[in-house]
Amino acid sequence: MDTIAIPTVNRPVDATVEIPGSKSITNRALLVAALAQGDSILENALFSEDSEYFAKCIEQLGIPITLNPNQAQIQVAGKGGDIPAKQADLFVGLSGTTARFISALVALGNGGEYRLDGVPRMRERPMGDLLNVLQAGGATVNFDGNPGFMPYTVYSQQFSGGNFRLKANQTSQQLSALLMIAPYAQQDTLVEVEGTLVSQSYVKMTCSLMADFGVEVIETKENQFQIKSGQLYQGRNYTIEPDASNASYFFAAAAVTGGRVRVNHLTKQSCQGDILWLNVLEQMGCQINDSDTYTEVIGPKQLQGIDIDMNDISDLVQTLGAIAPFANSPITIRNVEHIRYKETERIHAVVTELRRLGVKVEEFADGLKIEPSPITPAAIETYHDHRMAMAFAVTGLKVPGIVIKDPGCTAKTFPDYFTRFFKMLEQ
Repeated sequence: MDTIAIPTVNRPVDATVEIPGSKSITNRALLVAALAQGDSILENALFSEDSEYFAKCIEQLGIPITLNPNQAQIQVAGKGGDIPAKQADLFVGLSGTTARFISALVALGNGGEYRLDGVPRMRERPMGDLLNVLQAGGATVNFDGNPGFMPYTVYSQQFSGGNFRLKANQTSQQLSALLMIAPYAQQDTLVEVEGTLVSQSYVKMTCSLMADFGVEVIETKENQFQIKSGQLYQGRNYTIEPDASNASYFFAAAAVTGGRVRVNHLTKQSCQGDILWLNVLEQMGCQINDSDTYTEVIGPKQLQGIDIDMNDISDLVQTLGAIAPFANSPITIRNVEHIRYKETERIHAVVTELRRLGVKVEEFADGLKIEPSPITPAAIETYHDHRMAMAFAVTGLKVPGIVIKDPGCTAKTFPDYFTRFFKMLEQ
């Protein structure tokens, strides 16, 4: 399907929805389960392009994995830190977590040769800071083209551990990757983040998941992390929370229509940083109802403008951008320069598509300012970015004639997004 038209709703949305498991947790759990002693069963796992690329890489590395999409379940036979395959050609698609986490995983190998590559956009995404640390820890990395970017081959000699400095101003995924493999290093590991650490909530998620599988990370001081060698992840049954980032679009539907949307099995106690989207909506005038088994958003008659630092919830910039024109005053988004290095150049993409809709927008280096504006119907370019498609579908609920191009790009993290989105409108 080349395009999909979004139906407008002339009433408040009133729905209860189920959201698939978190992509961020699924891919972290896959890595940790692969390293664990014994078998793990991951329940409510996400089945999407990103998680399937990750699972395929793990299988190619000789770690048995069984996928059961009908039950949203993945079984992993952990090898206790061993990488059985001594050679593999690994393709990561456009999955940043797969690229970074698998690069770190193969560095634990003993005398292995592992080539990693992705789609053309993945070849533009930053990898060098992580690879520098892996090389300092004993690996050799040969680049086919530009140093610091895919494709490259990792020659592993086990990972030594030790003291490292790591830049994390463009993505925190490189830090998460290093933390997760560190228990299997030959000596204790101390990682000090050099400069700004973006998306800190994702690092907290990583540390939380590691603890769930039996490994402790000690933050000795701000942005300095110590991991004792010799700790071992233990295989276990693990239930993955619904994806808070993907829930944001359904909550946003309640916000713009003045309706009510409940997401089951997702609560404010989630380990996912993007649950803070609820605080954003609350500042904009929404009512949040929270329980032990669900979270519910009730939209106001009129959304209010805000000025917000979204560094820690930067995956939701597109969601806020898509509903910002309906606020009663400007919405300013700050401190998200790093999203220019995501699936697409996200700040510029949001600005371009809002302008296509006739919205007045100011772009600056680390964010944008969106004025309340009447919207002219248009076909939205998605730039192969799942979040562009999902976010601007919400805009279409209020404005007739919004069409989303390449809706299939949502397969990256939410393959049946539009099925569930339209089902919400039928309740």
